[in-house]
Amino acid sequence: MTHGKGKKGGRGAGLRGGRGNAGLCKHKFMYMNKYMPGHFGVHGFKRPQNILKEDKTINVGEIEEKFPGKKTVNLTEEGYDKLLGAGQIKSKLKITVNSASEKAIDKIKEQGGDILLTSKDISEEESVESKVQEKIEDK
Repeated sequence: MTHGKGKKGGRGAGLRGGRGNAGLCKHKFMYMNKYMPGHFGVHGFKRPQNILKEDKTINVGEIEEKFPGKKTVNLTEEGYDKLLGAGQIKSKLKITVNSASEKAIDKIKEQGGDILLTSKDISEEESVESKVQEKIEDK
């Protein structure tokens, strides 16, 4: 009659203690602690993709390799966002780019070259920071 499963063992998932994750806060609590640590709680979040933006960068040492023979290089038109200071530069270049590190600017000016930054001026950034500081002080 019961096929060896006892009186209530054959009904649904009776002898297993429920199906799936049933009973994790009750009779399967120790199983959950041992085999599923971190099952409950906050697990972080995924940042919105419209906030994330990765700058395409190039180092000073790569400019002469990628643009041989050029005296003026517009990195913005070439698809680069930022100029970094790794490597050495041997020639005098005029470079246009959105932003650059201070080390890169110094290396270009040491060789007698010019760099034109097309992004926000430092004075604009300072004025924004000063406005934020004023709001904080007012509160």
